[in-house]
Amino acid sequence: MSKEKLNIPDYNTLFTEERYVQQRENKKQFEAPCSDQEKAEALAYSKSAEYMEKNFDRKAVVINPHKACQPLGSVMAALGFEKTLPFVHGSQGCNSYFRSHLSRHFKEPTPAVSSSMTEDAAVFGGMSNMIDGLQNAVALYKPEMVAVCTTCMAEVIGDDLTAFIGNARQKGAIAEDFPVTYANTPSFIGSHVTGYDAMIKSILNQLFDRSGLTAAPGTGEEGEKLNVLLGFEPYTGNFAEIRKILNAFDTKYTILGDHSGNYDSPATGEYEYYYGGTKLADVPKAANALGSLVLQKYTLKKTQEYISGTWKQQVSSLSTPLGVKATDKLLAAISELTGLPVPASLTEERGRVVDAYADSHPYLHGKRVALAGDPDLLLGLIGFCLEVGMEPVHILCSNGDVEFDGKKWKLEVEELLASSPYGSEATVYVGKDLWHLRSLLLNDPVDLAIGSSHVKFAAKDAGVPLVRVGFPIFDRHHMHRNPIIGYQGALNLLTLIVNIVLDQLDNNESGFGDLVR
Repeated sequence: MSKEKLNIPDYNTLFTEERYVQQRENKKQFEAPCSDQEKAEALAYSKSAEYMEKNFDRKAVVINPHKACQPLGSVMAALGFEKTLPFVHGSQGCNSYFRSHLSRHFKEPTPAVSSSMTEDAAVFGGMSNMIDGLQNAVALYKPEMVAVCTTCMAEVIGDDLTAFIGNARQKGAIAEDFPVTYANTPSFIGSHVTGYDAMIKSILNQLFDRSGLTAAPGTGEEGEKLNVLLGFEPYTGNFAEIRKILNAFDTKYTILGDHSGNYDSPATGEYEYYYGGTKLADVPKAANALGSLVLQKYTLKKTQEYISGTWKQQVSSLSTPLGVKATDKLLAAISELTGLPVPASLTEERGRVVDAYADSHPYLHGKRVALAGDPDLLLGLIGFCLEVGMEPVHILCSNGDVEFDGKKWKLEVEELLASSPYGSEATVYVGKDLWHLRSLLLNDPVDLAIGSSHVKFAAKDAGVPLVRVGFPIFDRHHMHRNPIIGYQGALNLLTLIVNIVLDQLDNNESGFGDLVR
């Protein structure tokens, strides 16, 4: 068998070839480009304090916000339920964006269909598109439930999902008893976490209403179970970690919205549309659970209100439990809800993480960091930084606005920062974008930036190493498979961050490199 070497150049190499260099030069005659000197002067000015002041004064434009739109979160939420097909009521282009965005992060396919609305639907409404789409989707992909979300086009023209789905049943496009859940998710407000919350709440609400059951928390077989909701969770490893923790408690539980099967499926040579997910029959029964544990309290705002209000259930709400202290709170919450003691195995695991903290502390102590992410993730990251002696300086949350109790969230962040001397230099920026962050990194430098792949351009301009945490991570592989919650997650985060610091020490050594760190 012959072995042929394939020469597949990276784009960085490919675009330096003469043919591409010449192509770019030829295009300039149509573009009226600035001279190299003008570009250099504009670049230098964009890094100045004067420009930073103008940058923070802008009101009419957003540049690179650190968030995605609502339907993307709704698609993820739908894939957390067994044999459920996400249905995007809007254009094919919107649906392709959601699918590609999720697939590039998880490196897995994202099954989702759309009603393929075009110009005529924008004028006359998308009812025909939805009816035909539902009929075709059920016939082709054979889901057990369809979950419909909306895009900007459908929301602007006011398409009525309740009426459209009802008409689809009357016309026989879908059976009367076939579950079609839906949520209004306009892209021009909120973000991906808002859309996730809207869809999860709708699925719980509509499946419970269809069942005819009456909520009776703590009764029957389900009364011994605990409901767990992880929220918009970009780490499939976190599902495995919460299972490990709950199994250590030896308690029964139901994860409401488990997309880890779809986004960590095996390669067997046979592709299937649906992997894992919460069983549809378990959703109405969850109303009788002994309580619900929420791991993203700002993301799941409406869902919590529904569970506590309609199901009359005790809800214990946390932000993403990163680090030792946050995991301590997680275990305390599970213990309180179940009445079970914290297992000795988890206490032992905690001790190993504390030992690791002590090993790495000299390299992390006093490191100034910039953070960007979603509200719950940022609370977790801030807590983690403070307990290992790192100093948060710039904290940017593009979607920590009114939709997420922005004032309440910012107040909680500021209280957390005030609880530690390492939080005294921090400033919280709600509703700002990554172009603001670039100015901050250039004019008030830090040692590390922590955030998604989108942060890397600002970090690169400022010469700051990036620790990739959150969503999306496009330019590194398999990071979503490792947990960042729980004690194991704390150890994983510690390892990731300290090794980037050590890499920097090696890269910047001046001839007196040390073999042992």
